[in-house]
Amino acid sequence: MKNSKVLTYILISLSVVFWGISFILTKELFLTEEHMTVTILIAMRLAIATLVMLPTLAITRNLEPIKKGDLKWFLLLALCEPFIYHLCETSGVQLVSGSLASVVIATIPLFVPFGMWVAYRKHISLQLIVGVVLSLGGVFILIAGGESLQGNAKGLLFLAGAVVIAVVYTLLLVKIVGHYRPLTITTWQNLIGLIYFLPLMLAFDGSQLPLLSYSPKMLFILLTLGICCSTLAYAFYNLGVRVLGASEACIFNNAIPVFSLIAAILIGQETFSWLKVLGIVIVIAGVILAQFEPKHR
Repeated sequence: MKNSKVLTYILISLSVVFWGISFILTKELFLTEEHMTVTILIAMRLAIATLVMLPTLAITRNLEPIKKGDLKWFLLLALCEPFIYHLCETSGVQLVSGSLASVVIATIPLFVPFGMWVAYRKHISLQLIVGVVLSLGGVFILIAGGESLQGNAKGLLFLAGAVVIAVVYTLLLVKIVGHYRPLTITTWQNLIGLIYFLPLMLAFDGSQLPLLSYSPKMLFILLTLGICCSTLAYAFYNLGVRVLGASEACIFNNAIPVFSLIAAILIGQETFSWLKVLGIVIVIAGVILAQFEPKHR
C-alpha cells in the first residue's frame, strides 16, 4: 500500500512536469516554425492524443459509449475545452512568455468557486478572496520582472479568456463526471474537439501545412505535447485523484509555473530573475491559501 502511494506521488509529479513544459514547448514551436499557426498546432496535438487514446481504450475495453441523453453535454464540454480553451490558451502563449502563460492558467482553481457561487450559490470565504488578490499580485510582479504589460495585453486577454472558459467547463463537467471514467471523458472530448478544429484549420490555415519544416525537432515537440501532455499527464493525474483524493492531488498543480520557468531557462527562452521567482512564489502561495479554506460546522 505504501509503495503504491509512493508510485502515485511520482506519477502525479510527472503530470505536473509535463503540463509545466507544455507551455514552453508550445512557445518553442512558434519561435522555430515560421508557418506554425494556432489551429494547426492544436489540431495536430489533438490528433496525436486521439490516435493514442482511442485505440488503447477500445482494445482494453475501457472505452465507455456516450449515452444518448449525455451527447449534448459532451458537445458542450468539447466546445469549451479543448476548442475555445485551447484557442485562447495557445493564442496567449504565442504572444507572451511560456512561464507567464503558465502562471495565469495556474490561477484557474481560484476562480472556479466564484463560478460555483453563481451557478449553485456555493459559499465563498474571505480566505479565498485574499488568495485571489495575492495570486493576481504575483502575476503583476512577474510582468514587472521582464514582461511588458502594454506589449502583451492581447496575450493576457486571451489567457484570461481561457481561465473563464475553464470555469464554465468545470460547471458543465458536474453534469456527467459521476457517470463516466475521467479518461473516457478526456478521450471523447479530444475526438469531438478534433472534429471541431479540422474544418477551421483547413479553411484558414490549410495552405500553411506544406510550408512547415516537419523537422525532427518539430515532430518531437508535437509527439511530446500529444502523448505526454495531453494523454499521460491526464492519466497520471486521474490516478492521483483516485488514490489521494481531489484536494490533495490538486495541490500538485500549483508547481506547474515552477517547471515552466525552469524549462524556459534551460532552453534559453528566458533568463533567470529573482523577481520572476518571487512572482511565482506569491502566485502559488495565493492558490494554496485559497484551497485550504477553514472548515465550517
